[in-house]
Amino acid sequence: MKPILTHCLFGLLAIVLPIVGKACPREYTIHGPEGGIAFKITLPKGFDTATGHCPMVILMHGIFASKDFIPMPSIARGIAAERIATIRFDFDGHGKSEGRMQDMTIEKELADAQAVWNYARSLKYVNQIGILGHSQGGVIASMTAGRLAARRDGSEPAAIVLIAPGTVIKEACQSGKFFNARFDPTNPPEYIRCWGMMKLGRDYLKTTQTLDIYGTAAAYTGPVLLLHGNRDKIVPRWCSEKYLTIYGKKATLQIIEGENHTITRRRKTVVAKTVDFFKSVLFAD
Repeated sequence: MKPILTHCLFGLLAIVLPIVGKACPREYTIHGPEGGIAFKITLPKGFDTATGHCPMVILMHGIFASKDFIPMPSIARGIAAERIATIRFDFDGHGKSEGRMQDMTIEKELADAQAVWNYARSLKYVNQIGILGHSQGGVIASMTAGRLAARRDGSEPAAIVLIAPGTVIKEACQSGKFFNARFDPTNPPEYIRCWGMMKLGRDYLKTTQTLDIYGTAAAYTGPVLLLHGNRDKIVPRWCSEKYLTIYGKKATLQIIEGENHTITRRRKTVVAKTVDFFKSVLFAD
C-alpha cells in the first residue's frame, strides 16, 4: 500500500488557511475533552422547531479542515433543501473549537462526535439521526456508528455516508510518513509539522498506529453509502473498498469520476448522491 501522497500541497493549503486563526473567547453549548465545540445547525426553510419534527444529519470534517470548509456547507444546504436538518461542528483544535491541533487524537475526536451525538438526540424536534464523515471525519463517523451500535440499545444512526474515509492515517503513522513529514514511528517526536504549518502531536502519531478502525466500525449494520473520487491522490480507493467487506450488502460504493479528495471538481454530484441516499433512508416510511 502507498502512504499518503505528498503532491497535494495546494489542496491542503486551501484546507489549512481558513483555520489558522482561532476564535475570540466565547461560550459553548457542547463540550469535548479539549473544551468547547463550535457548531452550526442548518434547518429546512420554514421549519418550526417548536412544533415540527425532522431527521438530522451530523457532518464530520477531515483533518486540518473545519465545519465551514468544502464540502460541508454545500452538503448542509443540499440536505436542508430536502427537509432534513444538519449539525456540523469543528473537532477540537480545528476551526472555532477549543483545544490545540497538537493535542488532537482519534480518541478525542470520537469523544467530540459522541458529545455532538448526545446533543442532537436531546433536540426535541429531531426524530432520527444520520452521520456523514469526510476523510478523517469518515474514520470518526464509522467508528462512532460502530460504538453506538455495539451498545445494542437502539441508539445507532439511521444511516451513514463516508466520503473518501481516510483509514490510511493508520498506515501513514506506522510508516513514519504523514503528508510531507517524516518521523521515526517507534519513537515519534513531540510533534511533526505538515507543510510547515499544522502540528500533529506524539500522542496522535503513536495511538493512530494501533487503531482498530474497521473492527470497531463493523458493529454497525445499517445502510451505508461510500463515495470516493477516482482522482483522489490522498486517500487510496482501498480505504473505501475495505468497508464493503465489513458492511456487506447494506453498503454501496460509488466512484465519482473526475473527483479529487477535497471535493472541488464534482461537488454537485457528491452532494446530490448524499442527499438522495439520506432521503431514501430517512423518509423510507
